[in-house]
Amino acid sequence: MPKKYKVGILTFSDGRESVHKEVEPINLEFQERLAAALEKSGEVEPIVGREIIWTAELAKNEASQLANEGCELTIFNFAVWSFPHLAAIASRFAPGPFLLFSNINPSYPGMVGMLASAGALDQIGTLHGRLVGDIQDETILRKVMAFVRAGSAVARLKGETFGLFGGRPMGMYTTVANLDQWMSSFGIDVEHIDQSEIIRRAKETPSDEVDRAFEWFSAKVGKIRYDGKQLTPEKIKLQIRSYIAVREMIQEMGLSFVGFKAQPELTDHFVTMDVTEALLNDPYDWNGPKEPIVAATEADMDGALTMEILKHITGEPVLFADLRHYDEELGVFDLCNSGTHPTYFAGHSYDPDVNLPKVEFYPQGFYFPAGGASVRHIAAPGKVTLARLARRNGQYWLAILPGEFIELSPDEAERKAAATQVEWPHAFTRLEVGPEEFLSEYDSNHIHAVYGDWVEELIWVAKMLRIPYRLFSD
Repeated sequence: MPKKYKVGILTFSDGRESVHKEVEPINLEFQERLAAALEKSGEVEPIVGREIIWTAELAKNEASQLANEGCELTIFNFAVWSFPHLAAIASRFAPGPFLLFSNINPSYPGMVGMLASAGALDQIGTLHGRLVGDIQDETILRKVMAFVRAGSAVARLKGETFGLFGGRPMGMYTTVANLDQWMSSFGIDVEHIDQSEIIRRAKETPSDEVDRAFEWFSAKVGKIRYDGKQLTPEKIKLQIRSYIAVREMIQEMGLSFVGFKAQPELTDHFVTMDVTEALLNDPYDWNGPKEPIVAATEADMDGALTMEILKHITGEPVLFADLRHYDEELGVFDLCNSGTHPTYFAGHSYDPDVNLPKVEFYPQGFYFPAGGASVRHIAAPGKVTLARLARRNGQYWLAILPGEFIELSPDEAERKAAATQVEWPHAFTRLEVGPEEFLSEYDSNHIHAVYGDWVEELIWVAKMLRIPYRLFSD
């Protein structure tokens, strides 16, 4: 279960004491409605201010208290007319970003107070969102939650550490980001780790856990296509050892998410990282349920960052893929890459007994002479949101793509997979934009996806990060 979003709520009032006391019951009523609706969502732990704010001192103290309690963002609540300077002061001490919310209450000018406060925040350059409506209306609650998820995602990036195993692979500029830019823009540090540590630590992993993991795979994976050369029990066990080694390094070094160069050092002379990458991104392994840990293949830093944002928004595993091929016959893209397709996508389930029977371990092909298992499956159908952070002239922008993983018959899926790379996983994806328009503007060979509609959340993320975005939708 993902950690609940810790959301602060501050309610503002009239700065005249006599008026404040008169309207305090109204403020408390609407504050309670807001907190109750957020808590009922099951995703939010609301932290309500101790007092309704009607003085500058209360604005400072109540806002500071929310920061002390670890809130990830703050909702400024307006049920009556309030003095705008109070919100401006609170914004200097409360954790942002800020959503200015006014419930439907025509007897009192809450929306007037909200707009006056919003204007003040714009004048002092404070990023915020605005929303008016009944919090008990599902549509309004959905909009509030989109802001909450986005704000928490941005807040949770701060203080994280990305573990970069290796460096730039195969001359790909789009996989490498600047350390100072990541810290200044996102609050993320980068720890560089030599890939030789994976090799060294893999030798030290306990054989009893390796054997138990091998038995788990052997029992649950739909088919393991041993060929006696590229794929053998020994190579699968070496991939298991690599996963255990990385898992332990992540814990010891306090890494939040990771990326692996892999090619060509590991893929030529050790073993591929496909099993490691799939299992890290999965919500389970042989030890039971676990939190997915974002892992990007080809040491793709901007890809990993996109995935980490999607994970924070949804709490779910995230897919990493190449835009391998556009199939004109079906009007779909074949998203296909040797690493980082979690087995979760095989059945769209948190239960390995649903997903793993749909997975096959194929021998790696000629690209990877060291061999190992390619974790192969066809992604389950469903509505998806795809995204990618990219850079132009050193400035970030966010591509947002609504789409759908489509279902093909088993025979057709195999025919289409064989046309590209039969041993790799595939997600046959229909976008809401034509291929010409998309391909003329998109800035990476990699793309990332989660099930569901998260477009509104991603738009808010872009606004909160103060970067442009492009919604690819007809």
